[in-house]
Amino acid sequence: MIYIPDEALDRMIQEDVPYLDLTTWVLGFGPVPGRMEYFTRQEGILCGTEEAGRILGKLGVQVTHAAPSGHALRPGEIFLTAEGPADAIHMGWKVTQSLLEYCSGIATKTKRVVEAVHSVNPRMPVVTTRKSFPGAKQQSVKAILAGGAFPHRLGLSETVLVFGEHIAFLGGLESFMERIPDIKSRLPEKKLLAETQSLEEAWLLAGAGVDALQFDKLPPEQLRAAAAELKAGFPGLILLAAGGIDEHNAAEYASAGVDALVTTSLFSAKPMDMSVRITPR
Repeated sequence: MIYIPDEALDRMIQEDVPYLDLTTWVLGFGPVPGRMEYFTRQEGILCGTEEAGRILGKLGVQVTHAAPSGHALRPGEIFLTAEGPADAIHMGWKVTQSLLEYCSGIATKTKRVVEAVHSVNPRMPVVTTRKSFPGAKQQSVKAILAGGAFPHRLGLSETVLVFGEHIAFLGGLESFMERIPDIKSRLPEKKLLAETQSLEEAWLLAGAGVDALQFDKLPPEQLRAAAAELKAGFPGLILLAAGGIDEHNAAEYASAGVDALVTTSLFSAKPMDMSVRITPR
């Protein structure tokens, strides 16, 4: 689903093993053949086995079985097995376990939110903001994809989303609206999105020609009425709901008449409860 480059995986190894595994080295059983089994203690959506396998391979451990990202896990299921020298196995143990737990936690939470939304509106997408933990965007994006969501913005370089902070530098709302035709002419293949927290402002922006409105922290009941009126007045207008949307209220927002739900909450998922069994072979 997404390619994570070797240098990112090398950094993960380097963080945990800056030089050597001192414990294994001093105990002296490094060359002894070993086997490693990864299993889960709970249901969830698996993510990260492809990268875990590449990390193990870099250390000289051979993966003998791996379920793919997106696989639905059952409690107790062994989803990855590997064999190799004991020192290499112990070097790769925790970095791969942590990667799998965090990525699978995000994927599992994502799946719950997506299922809640689709129980109300099967066609509504759940999309994520660019506010993943710095340095972990590639893994985070892969995890939300595995859980059934999609990135709303991967970064600042691909979309035009105007916030109030931008408008302040243009001299205010009226000045921004006057410039909308010029802004759209500069990037004709892009859509112009604007965030709003006011229904009055939403009408003004829609009338001025924005392609999409992102409502921030508007309660579902207010959003429902506003969406119906705006869609009637501007049939081609795209409406997004954002701000505070999580697994507890996503279904309610799904019935509000918008085109997509935008959330950051998926990135703050609790790591999945996984374990690793290591034995001599």
